[in-house]
Amino acid sequence: MIKIVSLNVGKPQPVPFEKKEVSTGIYKHPVEGEVFLSSLNFDGDGQADLVHHGGKDKAVCVYPYEHYAYWVKQLGRELQYGAFGENLTTRGLLEDDVCIGDTFQVGGAILQVSQPRQPCFKLSVKYGVPELPLWVQNTGYTGYYFRVLQEGNVAAEDELILLERHSHGRTVTFANRIMHHEKQNAEGMRAMLAVDQLSDSWRKTFEKRLGGIETDTKERLTGQA
Repeated sequence: MIKIVSLNVGKPQPVPFEKKEVSTGIYKHPVEGEVFLSSLNFDGDGQADLVHHGGKDKAVCVYPYEHYAYWVKQLGRELQYGAFGENLTTRGLLEDDVCIGDTFQVGGAILQVSQPRQPCFKLSVKYGVPELPLWVQNTGYTGYYFRVLQEGNVAAEDELILLERHSHGRTVTFANRIMHHEKQNAEGMRAMLAVDQLSDSWRKTFEKRLGGIETDTKERLTGQA
């Protein structure tokens, strides 16, 4: 059984970062009862950086609860639900188990996997560990995003019911590997581009890379231009 163990929302807030102030929506808190999910986000939720977060392809951020134990050990601290800025903390649906384009019924909503989550420097802002975004990226414990195909109410402890498995079977783990570790794997990139449901941002990155243009990840991972 695949279940939501916590539904988390939070509005962007200003926080200090390296002698300046940045706005981040990474501070999420669990909520009880049903929450309406629109095509852009849950009621009460918001994102500050709409380049790397939010939008229709990234309406819902998901993080598997199974990874929490690893990060508790790595960070040496207890973690609350929503620790990685995710909207849905889930159990039973790891990156190895879910494919780009898979669709799920969750409460009254229908959701579709669009891309892996790309960790950004806001994680290091929250935990004071500059290496954390790269650690998350390199472990593959990234979580992933849903787009919303049908709006509706969703509640903590709702089940995620698989409606359709995408025929190409390109898992979030595979997508992460091609994006971050096998940057010269043209066959892998073409395999990802063959999945029509892949998010626009990941599609553009792979298309540029096939054309010989590499995307600079420094700003996303460190907050430094």
